Amino acid sequence: MKMSRIAIILFGAALMFSASAFAGNANRGTLHLGDTLTVDGIPLQPGDYKVEWNGNGPDVTVELLKGRDTVATFPAHLAEQSQPNDADAYGSSDEPNGGKALTAIYFGGKHYVLQVQPHAAKQQNASNQNSSPSK
Repeated sequence: MKMSRIAIILFGAALMFSASAFAGNANRGTLHLGDTLTVDGIPLQPGDYKVEWNGNGPDVTVELLKGRDTVATFPAHLAEQSQPNDADAYGSSDEPNGGKALTAIYFGGKHYVLQVQPHAAKQQNASNQNSSPSK
């Protein structure tokens, strides 16, 4: 009887630890940049980065880390895809100054993509500069 209790306790502990380990890795990934890109106005040099995000919905906050240092924090939209991504990858777009901006982060084997969103304050400033006051 004692042996079965010990086995049940050990089995339960193993389930608990495996669930917490899985949950801890659910919002993490890696990113390898082959190009110099910018994200939210911050230049990113080619190399390997850790990607972590927080949020309770499709809109999340992403942190890019180089080693233990956070190099960029920006908003993103977590979008589901019907097919898993073939490999880790990223999307970029050309900027008016000739550079490239990070637009998306794909994780190999996952059914989701992080779509980089511009900050609301920057969007509002841009629209304020483009509009003229009426008199």
